[in-house]
Amino acid sequence: MTHPSRQVGNITSVDLSGRITAGEGAGALRDTIHKLAAAGHVHFLLNLADLTYMDSALMGEMVAACTTVRKLGGDIKLVNPQPRITQLLEMTKLTAVFAIFANEDTASHSFPGPSAPV
Repeated sequence: MTHPSRQVGNITSVDLSGRITAGEGAGALRDTIHKLAAAGHVHFLLNLADLTYMDSALMGEMVAACTTVRKLGGDIKLVNPQPRITQLLEMTKLTAVFAIFANEDTASHSFPGPSAPV
């Protein structure tokens, strides 16, 4: 499983969709972020608009990816979570780890330096 990504300016948007669990692709996020970070990308948006379910494995991969990217001077921000996903992020206190935005344009402008709408 791979997660589609697109680059606009210095921001990489990664789309997460469907059900993502330990057995169904949580590790693919780690692989995607590590590959992109190795290529010099450090500003990420995780687009959660089409994510319908995630388990603790994906949450752990998101936190680990965020730690990796922040050590490189970047950040990961979340965009477009469905209400159920937002509730889960709040219950697990991940809202203290990740900035969450309603749309990619607003999120892209929250990064330091020049940014273009995604």
